[in-house]
Formats: sequence, C-alpha cells, structure tokens
Amino acid sequence: MSDIDVADQRRHALDQLQTQQFDVLVIGGGITGLGVAVDAATRGLKVALVERGDFASGTSSKSSKLIHGGVRYLQQGEVALVYEALHERHRLKRNAPHLVQTLPFMIPILKRDGVVSRKIARALGTALWMYDLTGGWRIGKFHRRLKADKAFAHLPTMDRKRLGSAYLYFDAMADDARICIALARTAKSYGASVLNYTRVEKILHDEQGRACGAIVKPHDGDAFTVNARVVVNAAGVWSDEVMTTDAGKNPESIRPAKGVHLTVPWKLVRNDIAVVIPVPGDKRSLFLVPWISNYDGTYQYTYIGTTDTDYQGSIDDPQCTNVDINYVLKALNAAVTTNVTADDVTAVWSGLRPLVKSVSGEKISSRTADLSRRHKVSKSSSGVITIAGGKLTTYRKMAQHTVDQVLETLNISARCKTKSLKLTGAENSSTKLQDKTAMHLRDRFGSEAKILTEMIQQDPSLGEPLIAGLPYLRVEAVFAVQHEMARDLDDILSRRTRARIINRRASVASARIVAELIAPYLGWSDQEINNQVLSYCDSCADEDHAALALQ
Repeated sequence: MSDIDVADQRRHALDQLQTQQFDVLVIGGGITGLGVAVDAATRGLKVALVERGDFASGTSSKSSKLIHGGVRYLQQGEVALVYEALHERHRLKRNAPHLVQTLPFMIPILKRDGVVSRKIARALGTALWMYDLTGGWRIGKFHRRLKADKAFAHLPTMDRKRLGSAYLYFDAMADDARICIALARTAKSYGASVLNYTRVEKILHDEQGRACGAIVKPHDGDAFTVNARVVVNAAGVWSDEVMTTDAGKNPESIRPAKGVHLTVPWKLVRNDIAVVIPVPGDKRSLFLVPWISNYDGTYQYTYIGTTDTDYQGSIDDPQCTNVDINYVLKALNAAVTTNVTADDVTAVWSGLRPLVKSVSGEKISSRTADLSRRHKVSKSSSGVITIAGGKLTTYRKMAQHTVDQVLETLNISARCKTKSLKLTGAENSSTKLQDKTAMHLRDRFGSEAKILTEMIQQDPSLGEPLIAGLPYLRVEAVFAVQHEMARDLDDILSRRTRARIINRRASVASARIVAELIAPYLGWSDQEINNQVLSYCDSCADEDHAALALQ
C-alpha cells in the first residue's frame, strides 16, 4: 500500500478550515463554485470551499457533457451568449486539452415528399454561418454540407431513403465531472482549502449584519465555524436554500429544468460522430453522442439527450421516469431503424439546470427550453454574493464575474488569470501513443498519466480492469482516493469513473470488488464495506424503480 495517508489529508483540510481566516468562503463544489475557487485563489485571495456532498455530485456530473455555444440559442436571439460560450470553449480546449475533445456534429436534412425543403436547408446553412462567424471558427474548422451517402456513413442505422443531405459543424465535449475534479485540485495547488462532504448549517453575520462566514458540519465530525470576509453562494439549484440560511426566507429565484439522458450500446446506433435528431411532434432536438472510444473509429456506447422540462419535485433526487425514457426513445427510433427498446438502455441520468427566473428583466417563458442560459451575479443585503444560471461551457466567465464582485466588496484589485491558466493534468505533449491503455489514461489524466503508470509498475494488479466490460483500471480507483478526494463507493463509480451512467448493471456487479479495493486506503471495516455496497446498490435500485413507476 502507498504511504499516502488519506485520513491525515482530510484531517489537515478540516484543521485549515477551522483555524484560518479566509478572504472568501465559497459554498458549492460544482463547476461554478470550483471555478470561483480557482479564480479567487489565483488572484491571491485566501479561499475556502465547502461542498455538502461530493464534488460535481449535482448538476455538474449530469450535463450533456458538451462544450459548445449552442446553435439553438442563435434562434432565440442569444447572440451574445453564443459569442461568449464559443470564446470560452476555445479557452477550455487550450487550458485542459486532455479533457476537452473536438467533436463533429451532423444535422441530417430529411426529404419531404421526395424533395429536401430548400427553405429549411437555406435557413440552417445561414444559422451555421452565423455560428462559425460568432466564434465557431476558433475550433479550426468551418461547417460544410454533406451529400446523402457521406451523411449516411456517419449514421448507417438511418433510413437511407429519407436522407436528403446533411450539415456538418464542429463543437467539443468533455467529461464534466473530471473537469470539476481538475478544478478542485487546481484550486488546492494555489492554496485554496477545498473540502467535500461538509454541509453549511448557517451563514453567520457580524454586529453590522454583514455575512462573515458560516457554521459548517463535515459528515465525519462536529460542526465548527469558518471565518471569511466574503461569502459566495454557488450552490446551483440549491442556491435558494443557501439564501434562506442568510435572509431567513426563500427568494425563489431558481427555476429548475430537468435534463434526462439515456445510454445504449453503440452497436444499436453506430454513429461515429454526434448527430442532432428532431423530437417527433415537438420543437426540440436531441443529441446522439458516441461515447467510450475503442480508438479504432468505433465506440462502446452512445448516449442520447437531453430533455428540457419544467421540474417541480425534490431537487435532491431528480429521477428519470418511464415517461422520460419513452420520450427519448421515441425520438431515437424516429431517427434509426434498429428499434431500440427500454431493455436496451444500460444507464440513465437525470440532472437539474439551475435556470434563473429572470435575467435583466426578461420575460419569463412557460417553457424552460426558452429560458436564457445567461448567468446572474447578485448581492444580498448582508453581502452574500450569489452566482446563478449559466452553463457548463461558460463556468470560467461566470467565476470571473463573481470574483470581480468579491474584490469590489473587499475594496481591492487583482487581475483575472484564468483565461490562460492550465488545469491540473494539462499537457502539451504531441507524442502519439499506440497502446489503448496509455491512450485511455492520457485522455483522462493528461500529464498525470505517468503517475498512474508508475503505480501500475509498482503493483501490476492495479493495471487490471476495475469493472468488467469498461475501460477503467483498478489504479484509477486507488488514485481517486489518494489524490482526488474520493470518500465513498459512489464517488468512484459515479464521478471519478462514469461507470454508473454508462452501464449501471456492470457497476453494481463490480461494487463489492471496488469497495474491497479502496477499503484499506479509507480505513473501512468489513461492516463499512457491506454498508457502502448496500447503499450503492439500493441507490441504483431506486433509479430502476423510478423508471418503472409510471409504466
């Protein structure tokens, strides 16, 4: 076993939170809060961040995993948002090249009565030119028109007779949870105290009524006070709950929208690029995204999503229902001829977008799909700064605007440094790897892949598969505990790897093996191993029950 003491690492982090005076306390360990922590720390501020669950355990691990401007936002007149997002896409590709990959997207143009509508084709071409000129060109490629045969080769499960032509444009994708982990570790490398599984019980105020910290409670200890000159609320869909602990009343500023994705075996779809498909009888579209490359032009899975529906249930546990599954499968089967059924689905995931009810006085729409993805920075009467709204792609800009407000509150100035800041693991190596294992580790860990390779050399058993049928290795689970602050079994199977949202049954089948592997590093007894496995399997079973409840 390595001499890295995981328990000592956490004790040290807890001690820092209790004994130091911070410039800023960030509440929320999703993409936005972690982005704020990185920005603030790199500007020289003393930063603390707490997250009540695991990093990215909310919306930030359940997105569409697309780093994009959003072509449809142009149709809504959100040119400024698209411009900003495409600039941020470029920066993220440069700052985390190991995590963000260029992804071609195809929009098929289907025949109507044997003839492709010139009006639709022309309008789509115009929109894509706008997309390129707004900033899409920064990826290094412009959109182009594809003939039917070429388009069919990218999605050979389509009905060839219906296909008239297609458009090809370029965006990017990334593992959202891994970006969050990279941000957490980057923030720590710049001196931030970053702690997961630590809940905010109450925001504290000084004699003048200004927010001056919070009472927090780690899941493995007693409550204590964190002292900070400024408090930032970056809790996503839980932002209103945090504000309630500050002001004593719920501001009801967030309107959650549920997004659902399904994962199916790639052989049922066989798309070698992402494809945009329309939803029959609806104005929306879904993406078909190939996932888990075999590094030979084929893939193991395809995921389909996302829905965009108003959500009224518990924000702590948004489940994917049978209605959601049927909605996505209906769109998929209208596009392909393989008749994919619910029995073919290997995993589902459901997340909530924290949409702001009103940004700059805009009219509130009855459809969440029509609400802006712009973000909003606000300040309460006690001085708590809240950042809400936005999207995965624009997290860095959101963080910049938030920290600008923090500095204004502190009456100091410091230039933002994150536009060109490399995240942990970023590499500039152009070495071409031939070994699939090496390519897999490089694409997940970048320059840190050499650390995992050395761990395998010291213990060859760590080079064996972690979960049957998936590319993850045993070394990744050990690395997650030792270096990535993973604390329980779900952290490993849901976020440090993505096994749960790729093939849930396979993750359940390997749950005990994984728990036994990480137990020595976390000091788990046999009883705790059993508890971890039972908790994980019960959680997965709850997802299955929710999906079956409305059948």
